[in-house]
Amino acid sequence: MKAYHQPPKALAFLFALLLTLLPATPLMAGMLDTGALLHAANANAERAMLAERLGSGEVRDALSRLGVDPADAEARVERLTDSEVADLSARLDQLPAGGASTLEVVLIVFLVFVITDAIGLTNIFAFVQPPR
Repeated sequence: MKAYHQPPKALAFLFALLLTLLPATPLMAGMLDTGALLHAANANAERAMLAERLGSGEVRDALSRLGVDPADAEARVERLTDSEVADLSARLDQLPAGGASTLEVVLIVFLVFVITDAIGLTNIFAFVQPPR
């Protein structure tokens, strides 16, 4: 009676063949730039901040009034690239919540009146002379 059992030679051959046929995946090593690591960390923080803003009740109500499903908006934020998230985050902090500011509206109305005076449709401002 044998004390141990040796695996069949065919099984050993198949195992050796399997090891040689497995694709060897090359490892890519490179230097990690500190700026790139910081940029990735900032992008993740900005993405979390955008998701938090979208989760607030006020923003959810505004999106619903506009016909946008809040879940779709959250999914869209998740699909944004890091540079798009940074751009949106920067613009979101600069834009007023209600749209155009009062100064912008006054300037637009002023420019419309100046243009209509310049083409001769109105005569509101004395300093604007229409072409003759």
